[in-house]
Parts: sequence; C-alpha cells; structure tokens
Amino acid sequence: MSTPGRVCLVTGASRGIGRAVAERLVAEGCRVALVARTQESVDEVKSAIGKQNPDGETMAIAADVTDTDEIERMFGEVETRWGPVEVVVSNAGSGAASPLVETTDEEWQHMMDLNLTAPFRCVRRALPTMLEAGWGRIVVIASVVAKRGEATVSAYTASKHGVLGLVRSAAAEVAGHGVTVNAVCPGYVDTPMTDRTVLAISRRSDRTVDEARQALVRRQPVGRLIDTAEVAEAVHFCVVNGAVTGQGINVDGGAVQS
Repeated sequence: MSTPGRVCLVTGASRGIGRAVAERLVAEGCRVALVARTQESVDEVKSAIGKQNPDGETMAIAADVTDTDEIERMFGEVETRWGPVEVVVSNAGSGAASPLVETTDEEWQHMMDLNLTAPFRCVRRALPTMLEAGWGRIVVIASVVAKRGEATVSAYTASKHGVLGLVRSAAAEVAGHGVTVNAVCPGYVDTPMTDRTVLAISRRSDRTVDEARQALVRRQPVGRLIDTAEVAEAVHFCVVNGAVTGQGINVDGGAVQS
C-alpha cells in the first residue's frame, strides 16, 4: 500500500511514542495532524519535524482527547483542511501505580477515561468516513499489560485490557470493508512516561533511580528498554499491511510470547 498523501491523525504526538510515530509517517509522505494537550508542545514538534523533513505536511492541534467535544473539533479541523482522516493512531495515554487497595476512584476513572474511553471515541468518530471510502487504518497504542496482569498497576492494566478488547471487536466488525484495526503493545519504552515509572519505583522501594531503571531493563529479555522508533515501525507495519487486523502486536523485547 502506498502511503504518500494519506491523511493521518496522531494523538499524544508531543513526545515519546507519539512523536516517533508522527516522524515515521511524515517520512513516508503522509500528511500528519499532530495532537497534544497544549499548543506550545505540539507546535514544537511540528517545527522539529519540519526541520527534519522540509517537504512534510503537518498541522498542529491542541486538544484534550478525554473531552468528546474536543475530539469532534480535532477531526473537524483535519477534515476542513485535508479531507477525511484515513489513518488514526490513538497514542495518548498515561499510567499510574499504586496497590489496588490504595487506588482511588478518581485514579481508576482517569485511567479509563484516557486509556480506554478516549480511543473508543476516536475509533467511533473515524470509522464512518473510512467505511464510506472502503479504506482505513486504526492503530491503538496499548501495552504488554493488555495481555498480562501486573502488580500495583491494576487501573492501568484494566484499561489496557479493555482497549485491546475494543480493537479486537472493532476489527471483527469492519474487516470486510477495507478497514483494519490493530493494537501495538510495547513493553517498557525509553520515554518520559517510563522515567516517571522509574522515579515511582525508586520512591516505593528505597532503590536508587539507576537501580529502579535496571529493574525494568531486566524484565525484557533483550536486556534494554525499547526504543520509540521500534514502536513506530510496528505502527507503520499496521498501516501498510491490509491483511493484519484485530492483532495486539508485542514490541517488548520478548517479554510476552504470543
């Protein structure tokens, strides 16, 4: 499948995995709408990508994906300028760690709102025009904890299990219409989110920051954190391969075999 000119929307594009995905899609000639919570952060990414790839087409949109009206607005902005969104990468997400008995209702709800409900709303908003066109690609960034339980992250784990179920169900529903829906399930990636996890482990366990980071490194058989570019490559694979749908593709250094 030729990607040049395809209209893409990437949420959580200001850093980490989202930024790497946006860079990868722009490099392939896609037009990419960069979405993040603040205009300043997404403008910075747009500028940086423009320096890397002067011929690339991007637009910067500030939006809160936990707000239904904001989701409608960001899709509307892209459609007004470029036409229907053909590729959605739902990457915006966050993690929180605490023992289950200490997890508050507010923490639980935030994980569901951001990691599960927001992708659901993006998928729901994107599908009609994709189905009408007979072509579309949806990729949700999940996690290896979409496939296994992990201590002290019950809310995060439940939200990621849920979003993998969403992906599988949506994929089954639209498989005969030229639209694919997949999840990419990273392990511990070298991102600011992992940096926060390392600090939280250090505080809880009286280990140094370096010791906490090495504990995460050891959980992946390849003996290192995953690079954001490796996750972006898996996303690109889901975009170009129309025979792959309903999958949760692990990018975790061999930690979860499936």
